[in-house]
Amino acid sequence: MRGNIVLAPDKFKGSLTAEQAAWAMAQGVNRADPELTPIVCPVADGGEGTLSAVVAAGFEPVDAEACGPTGAPVRTGYASKDGRAVIEMADICGLQRLPGETLAPMTATSYGLGQVIAQALDDGCRDLVITVGGSASTDGGVGMLLALGAEVQDRHGAPIAPGGQGLADAARLELSRLHPGLSTATVTLAADVDSPLCGPLGAAAVYGPQKGVSADQVGELDCGLTHWADLVARVTGEDRRNAPGAGAAGGVGFGALAVLGAQMKPGIDMILELVELDRKMLDAIMVITGEGSLDQQSLRGKAPVGVSRHARAHGIPTFAVAGISSLTGAQARTAGFRAVRTLHEVEPDLTRCTANAAELLIRVTEQLVRDSTQSGQPQPHSFAERGRSVDI
Repeated sequence: MRGNIVLAPDKFKGSLTAEQAAWAMAQGVNRADPELTPIVCPVADGGEGTLSAVVAAGFEPVDAEACGPTGAPVRTGYASKDGRAVIEMADICGLQRLPGETLAPMTATSYGLGQVIAQALDDGCRDLVITVGGSASTDGGVGMLLALGAEVQDRHGAPIAPGGQGLADAARLELSRLHPGLSTATVTLAADVDSPLCGPLGAAAVYGPQKGVSADQVGELDCGLTHWADLVARVTGEDRRNAPGAGAAGGVGFGALAVLGAQMKPGIDMILELVELDRKMLDAIMVITGEGSLDQQSLRGKAPVGVSRHARAHGIPTFAVAGISSLTGAQARTAGFRAVRTLHEVEPDLTRCTANAAELLIRVTEQLVRDSTQSGQPQPHSFAERGRSVDI
């Protein structure tokens, strides 16, 4: 059987990067039928792994050094192509950059993100895409703005403390020294969070606990974010605290929307545009996507569901391979998957499954392709339900 199969997985966290997963799938396709052509297209959802996905799609990596979430220097960078810069917050000052994985709910800062934005501007980039999944801070974007030249002081004229802890003390905001490159730049905020900055659905209340924020600290941070939003509104003449996405990345969304003039775009759609998934789907007979764990969270805008949505628009059947899956058959069908397979159904021991993920992924993909193309057309086969396949 001839035809193209697009392979568009996200990372298998702890085992394989998205690119490694895609190439393992490609080996599985070749084993199943050498006449099939695998089209490798690793994807991401805007968090960890975004830079790797866009570099695999042809962007050039640019090295940078910046402050991590607690101020310690980290080696990071951005990806560049034709004047466009893709900047991944997770790689600069996200949860993965916390020293010793120790959470810093009140002091973590977005300062490093601003440093890399400034470097991209210095390098001549004027089309900036900021992906903000996996952030460690709840500072309303103040750190990012400080690194871009803003001045924020308390009522005594002293700099405020870093992180969300200093927001309540902010009394003066000066924006006249913002990086001059911003005046001619287009900024896109790639985020799948449409929550407001403050209140019960805001950055501190909803996402703070994931960053170690205690119940008492939620109230403190929310008051600080409200005070910060009041100050920004007075200075800019516009109140963006309730704009969709203002609560993204602990309020970095608010800083980008209110001060940098950013436009928001759903993170997965932005990434799939950058990696040119739709173009790669031309003439494809099927798409295989996947990630380490398919679960309820996957249904709320994660990469595999985004891939499925794009494939469905082209009328192409989509199949998923995951390390493990807790989706029911009904949930998987609703997500647009013709079938779901898991590595766990082949290797029930999770330690061995993680260690041997690449070879298992090759085997599972090979069998999936054989089963789905045996009649000459991709066919539904089975859904993996709680780690095992069940017929539909």
